[in-house]
Amino acid sequence: MPAALAVITLGLLASGCTGFSYVSKTYVSLTPQVVTIGCKDPYEVYDQRRLRKMLIVSNSLREVTGCGIDDRLEGGDPALTRTKRFRDAARTYLDETVREDCRITGETVFTDLQTEFAYTCAGPIEPRGTKVPRLPGRNRVGL
Repeated sequence: MPAALAVITLGLLASGCTGFSYVSKTYVSLTPQVVTIGCKDPYEVYDQRRLRKMLIVSNSLREVTGCGIDDRLEGGDPALTRTKRFRDAARTYLDETVREDCRITGETVFTDLQTEFAYTCAGPIEPRGTKVPRLPGRNRVGL
């Protein structure tokens, strides 16, 4: 299990969130890809292409020390930009995986560190085994 997803899974379990089983069942077997937005702020993406859903994951360290740290030190709250940042990461991910024609159709916030996006595309869902564009992952996910 990728490290970031393990942390998320443990967090959901500790919070008693009913989304734990859903996230685990839907995303645990996927390898994360990394997309960056803004000033190279990275987010892990778990893309369930056949379901046309993706889980965007941040981490608590990045939420506090990432882009805009000067604003945060002056009393800025990362929560004020969280929705926009996660939406930007989802859109950027679709664009960078050559799915510019896809549009985001729904959004489910599980925690401050993870949001699921549903999307639709003009083209059909690729058959299993089709080579698709992938973004690089990282060895130490979440850092």
